[in-house]
Amino acid sequence: MPDPQNLVKCLVWDLDNTLWQGTLLEDREVRLADAVREVVTTLDSRGILQSVSSKNDQDLALARLDELGIAEYFVLPRIGWGRKSDAVREIAEKLKFKQSTMAFIDDQPAERAEVLYHLPDVRCYTAEQVLSLPALPEFSPATVTTDSRRRRQMYQAGFRREAEQAAFTGPDEDFLRSLHLEMEIGRASREDVSRVEELTLRTSQMNATGVHYSDETLRGLLDDPEHEVLVTSLRDRFGPHGAVGVLLLRTHPGVWHLKLLATSCRVVSFGAGAVLLNWLTDQAARAGVHLVADFRRTDRNRMMEVAYRFAGYGEQSCACLDELVAAPEAVQRLHLLPAPRSAPTTMRLAAPDLAADHAVAATP
Repeated sequence: MPDPQNLVKCLVWDLDNTLWQGTLLEDREVRLADAVREVVTTLDSRGILQSVSSKNDQDLALARLDELGIAEYFVLPRIGWGRKSDAVREIAEKLKFKQSTMAFIDDQPAERAEVLYHLPDVRCYTAEQVLSLPALPEFSPATVTTDSRRRRQMYQAGFRREAEQAAFTGPDEDFLRSLHLEMEIGRASREDVSRVEELTLRTSQMNATGVHYSDETLRGLLDDPEHEVLVTSLRDRFGPHGAVGVLLLRTHPGVWHLKLLATSCRVVSFGAGAVLLNWLTDQAARAGVHLVADFRRTDRNRMMEVAYRFAGYGEQSCACLDELVAAPEAVQRLHLLPAPRSAPTTMRLAAPDLAADHAVAATP
């Protein structure tokens, strides 16, 4: 099984003599081999995003991609005469991907060397390796979920959403209301487990602990009455965002232990993390229990720490902590005495009633 931490999230293609056969400026009828087309569609079906970095005439190149029927498969193409390392860096930043999850393929050794010099964490491949890419472990996720298969479409919808937001002249909250956002928090089913595992793997900036819970571990917790495995999905008038959050909760008689909270970076601007935390806080207040959240600082999850602190979590001492097993190394236990919270004003929320389900075990 491939190491999930080493999977490629986005492959950036050169065009001339790599994606297609020939040089576009010399031959407007460059050809795309059927086997290469199959590589593109296979990677797309696995949830691996693809883009372009090509030294070419932008209008001609985009037109040819469209004529070949594959333009839709490439997000954020960078076509021009600048350095390819700059293009790869810009694509990674726009996607909010670490450079170690990016890959670049080009027939020219000098172009690969230039990218490696400036971006040493980016994996580079030769044009001769094109057909072998789908068989490589870094392009072979262990599971392919519904969200994986539509990942490109979700990102493309996100870019359209961002463009509309940039043109919107009113307050941010008015724009969010215009999206008709609908969040659903639900107990994970066995069919959802792979989506939950994938989210813990792909999310680093908004992952409270950076811990990966395996498919096997998550399935075991589904059968544990003291654990709640919750998955959050979001949609708006542009379409579904897919699974955007996971919450792993252990319910003790006097305290609920939030062992994991992870949300997709794609929905940070919608306040999805705050909505999740407010909902959980309100449920705990109604159940009459304290909340304790695990947090382990990484080099990328500063935003999650800010979210916890803003929600009122702190390092206060409390007797409820004695109900929990000792914290793993480097894990902080953040405590909150919950108070009722209002429903969100920018989205509709559908969620289970944890307070009712666990009220019997709660202590006043």
